[in-house]
Amino acid sequence: MSVFAAKALSLLIHPLVVALLLLSAGWALAWRWPRIGQVLVGMGLLVLVVPSLPPVADALYRSLEQSHPPQAARALPTADAIVVLGGGVGAPVPPRIDPDFNDASDRIVHAFRLYQAERAPRIVVSGGRLPWADTPPEAFTLRRVLMQWGVPESAIWTEPESATTYENAQRTAELLRERDLDRVLLVTSAAHMSRALAVFCTAEVPAVPAPTDHRVVQGPRSALGYAPSAAALSRSTGAIREYVGYAVYRLRGWIAPDAVTTSAPPSDAPVAACTS
Repeated sequence: MSVFAAKALSLLIHPLVVALLLLSAGWALAWRWPRIGQVLVGMGLLVLVVPSLPPVADALYRSLEQSHPPQAARALPTADAIVVLGGGVGAPVPPRIDPDFNDASDRIVHAFRLYQAERAPRIVVSGGRLPWADTPPEAFTLRRVLMQWGVPESAIWTEPESATTYENAQRTAELLRERDLDRVLLVTSAAHMSRALAVFCTAEVPAVPAPTDHRVVQGPRSALGYAPSAAALSRSTGAIREYVGYAVYRLRGWIAPDAVTTSAPPSDAPVAACTS
């Protein structure tokens, strides 16, 4: 299946798209079958409103993040390389003159933090571009950012061909094997880490998770914090995509059933790691 087809089909699990389909079908059928139309409209509203509630969105996102709590950079072991996955920095396309940092830009920041903490002597930036995008591969943009922050070009390796998490793992594994490197620190968003770690472990890359970009935080919630919002809908959609993505990867054989082991180790060790 092409990347375009996979991305297009993934829209069918987005609550907003599902809700619009149900509402459209309900309104179309209501003229001839009023009861069926009313049921479909009601289902559409539920599918739209429930994921838009911040408590629901936080519960979904927390269920992904809780297996990968934050860890201080120096609490992580040393490794041969830091592998950071793309998805957090946009290319400087007009009218931008500099890279654009989005919500997942914590990934490159954390990779730099680990490098400063001397957890590894090099950083591997993995990220290409979508086939229909007329922009440079994200790996090149990430390299530019790291060099602006003072990381020498010789300490940055690029993997600019991947367009999916699966390709991130496969192409990075090839690069590491060519250079005879072993253990890596894997940097990605905490909600994405379970799928990313499992894919890297299946690709036989001994990866230690170094999660970042934790989005569900503790603290009091005001009355407005219970009202539906576009931000909550976006978080719910992201969580649903991760769960479905993990299931699809398992079905396609891209994640081995026993690739990752999860335990309750001391606080200074990862919760999940590749099965040795």
